[in-house]
Amino acid sequence: MNDVLSDVLRAIRLTGAVFFSIDGTAPWGVQGFSATAVGPLIRPGVDHIIQFHAVATGSCWIGLLDEPPVELHTGDILVLPHSDRHRLSSAPGVRAEPVSIRLDPDQPCPVPVPVRLGSGDGASCRLICGFLGCEARPFNPLLAAIPQPMVVVRGAGRDAALARLIELALAESSARSAGREIVLARLAELMFVEAVRLHIAAAPEKVGWLGGVSDEVVGRALALLHARPRQAWTLEDLARGVGASRSVLAERFASLVGMPPMQYLAQWRMQLASELLSETRGSLAEIADRVGYGSEAALSRAFKRVVGASPAQWRAGKSRAERRPRRGAMVRLARSR
Repeated sequence: MNDVLSDVLRAIRLTGAVFFSIDGTAPWGVQGFSATAVGPLIRPGVDHIIQFHAVATGSCWIGLLDEPPVELHTGDILVLPHSDRHRLSSAPGVRAEPVSIRLDPDQPCPVPVPVRLGSGDGASCRLICGFLGCEARPFNPLLAAIPQPMVVVRGAGRDAALARLIELALAESSARSAGREIVLARLAELMFVEAVRLHIAAAPEKVGWLGGVSDEVVGRALALLHARPRQAWTLEDLARGVGASRSVLAERFASLVGMPPMQYLAQWRMQLASELLSETRGSLAEIADRVGYGSEAALSRAFKRVVGASPAQWRAGKSRAERRPRRGAMVRLARSR
């Protein structure tokens, strides 16, 4: 069966980076980093930023502003799918003051930038702070399936793989080896993927696109649509392919994924088309054939209906955005006294 999660992660152009490593000695506190500021440093023209914090050693408290924080321990990761404002601290209720850190791609000092917090003699904590750029449009089912502002993934006691990845990221962030930045970028992506896999396994409700991926019937249907997107699928063909009746498939698919199978296929084709428009020089006719449309005109009509722009306009806009020079960014934080 086709690996649906891998398909989506490729199509949304997931790109990782680790920009900060926090070394805190209690008492300490810091507001979350600005995802908007670091976005252009991940990839020019990046569409959406996902932020995460991985606890390498010790423990800390992380939460959205004006909401109670949760405690994280070694091996845990907090993912912020929509990069909401948040704070990190050695204990709940720590006051904070503004401070700025400048990130500049032309600086000789490579990332991750070390951030040392606290001057007391309390417990220590080390964090790896990463960012992932991805495409939110025209169709990103993974983002839509994680509506929560933050997702806590427990990794130390339940799955050794996540803890090992965090350990590797900590070791690499402390080293001065050649290629460190690219290794950390790949580790950031691996930590996120492992966190998503654990979230799928642990989600009690099993609803949404993530629930559909793990559902016996809907998961097989998604795998078929992803494996053969250019095929002229009908609901009857798809139901036959997964060994279910049309009514059962239609009901379960819509209940979990939030839309009928053929609508999902149309949205997924638009995501594939946008990827090909951004990353290849293929003609519109070639792209139309690869994503299951019989002609340029058919693809253009569908693309404009879903995306709100013609394929040519989309390609030109992406090209301009990704040619912009990478500029330095001032990242404002707030830390405890």
